[in-house]
Amino acid sequence: MRILLVEDDPQIARIIRKGLTENSYAVDVATTGDEALYAASVGNYDAIVLDVFIPAPNGFEVSRRLRAEKINVPILMLTARDAVSDRIDGLDAGADDYLVKPFQFGELLARLRALLRRGGPTQATVIKVDGLEIDTRSHRVRFDGRPIALTTKEYGLLEYLARNAGRIVGRAEIADHVWDEEFDPFSNLIEVYVNRLRRNIEKVSEKKVIHTVRGAGYMLDVSSERREE
Repeated sequence: MRILLVEDDPQIARIIRKGLTENSYAVDVATTGDEALYAASVGNYDAIVLDVFIPAPNGFEVSRRLRAEKINVPILMLTARDAVSDRIDGLDAGADDYLVKPFQFGELLARLRALLRRGGPTQATVIKVDGLEIDTRSHRVRFDGRPIALTTKEYGLLEYLARNAGRIVGRAEIADHVWDEEFDPFSNLIEVYVNRLRRNIEKVSEKKVIHTVRGAGYMLDVSSERREE
């Protein structure tokens, strides 16, 4: 899942980005309100973590403008001010949740998961697709009860495919939601990770899980038996 982090303090941005990346999120960073508005208008983000006190326009105004432009990405607003009136201002400006600094990183992750779950049944904490089970809190993956060991990026790719199970997901869409803005569209990284993911899954599964739809993309479907492509 791809996150836009809006934070002008380099140290805080570095810490949050590192933590989110280690939890399989792809993260882009904006340091001003203008950068945030531009990034949100051109990127496909699953959530925005937005600090209130950034170079103009501030987080409240950024949130208002995004909602005015019908950009309905979930927004988690961060601020050092904990007055009830500030929280009300943030929520009225269009934020979906509000977290006061300093905070425990685990709470930030939990609030992000809660925001992402609001997207519907495929956003559940535990994603189940036939025998495949993905726990989005612990990042544990099992197939028919047998554990599958994955790297951070392999997990991120599998989670996104599982959230869209039964639907063909194009290469560009995968890049938009699993990789950050530094992804090279001319590289073969997606193919490399899909193949790694397949090999890891097939160590415990007798079924083909990830299918290639030539010229279109990939689809996660556990219902069919394994077959050569």
